[in-house]
Amino acid sequence: MASNGEKGLIVSFGEMLIDFVPTESGVSLAEAPGFLKAPGGAPANVAIAVSRLGGRSAFVGKLGDDEFGHMLAGILRKNGVADQGINFDTGARTALAFVTLRADGDREFMFYRNPSADMLLRPDELNLDLIRSAKVFHYGSISLIVEPCRSAHLKAMEVAKEAGALLSYDPNLREPLWPSKEEAKTQIMSIWDKAEIIKVSDVELEFLTGSNKIDDETAMSLWHPNLKLLLVTLGEKGCRYYTKNFKGSVDPFHVNAVDTTGAGDSFVGALLNQIVDDQSVLENEERLRKVLRFANACGAITTTKKGAIPALPSDAEVNSFLEGK
Repeated sequence: MASNGEKGLIVSFGEMLIDFVPTESGVSLAEAPGFLKAPGGAPANVAIAVSRLGGRSAFVGKLGDDEFGHMLAGILRKNGVADQGINFDTGARTALAFVTLRADGDREFMFYRNPSADMLLRPDELNLDLIRSAKVFHYGSISLIVEPCRSAHLKAMEVAKEAGALLSYDPNLREPLWPSKEEAKTQIMSIWDKAEIIKVSDVELEFLTGSNKIDDETAMSLWHPNLKLLLVTLGEKGCRYYTKNFKGSVDPFHVNAVDTTGAGDSFVGALLNQIVDDQSVLENEERLRKVLRFANACGAITTTKKGAIPALPSDAEVNSFLEGK
């Protein structure tokens, strides 16, 4: 257990980038009159979500040795995320994504990564001591797209597992980044049976199973014997949970959503922060439902503001939101 009352460390592995978000919603990129810089990247969002809720987190990944890269590292530090796992690449730029916010608050992406620094993280650059100190090791699938980052991802996962970390996986499908749908599915599934917690969205469930039915049978087709918790997030419809011994759904909170960016990362950060020091929650349905209600609240609050990181809530914000319900 964590010594001297310190919370267990959640290490998040993968990409951090800058989203350029149009100043006007509901217009195409070409029509957008201007863009705002919004730091993002799912694994980085999760690390900040954890820290903002009072947990301990670290980020492992590679940024460009450029103004944007140093800006992002500064944002992690300012938000209390440990930065000993960050590398800088002198030859490649920090990744950028232009994001269209459709009128319903949902998003479309156009990426600038050819190659970006995050894709060039090598296994020999990993801070293995930091990774070994993780109680939870969390990752996505974007880091599986190309070498050398793919090898770094597999190595980090293996080292974390050997050191006794709980492995948490949110595939975070970004189809435009993959050479083909088939390749995306193959690579996302290539590490499936390693993770003990997996969170997929309803869209990812359809993509990975090929079924257009969002039901228990479809979800359970993704189950594997090492899994402790499978979560399917349903946007404004809440979430479903599956464990070895029980399954169910948790109702959503209805809010005025302006931007869904980061809602899933907020949900994951909240969940991991609640279980990092007591995994027995995963075997107790009543306690798990409480944790998922809290995570749903975090996701909902995150959609009420523009941008992912500025919208991630603090513990106090979530508690007052829940008291109002």
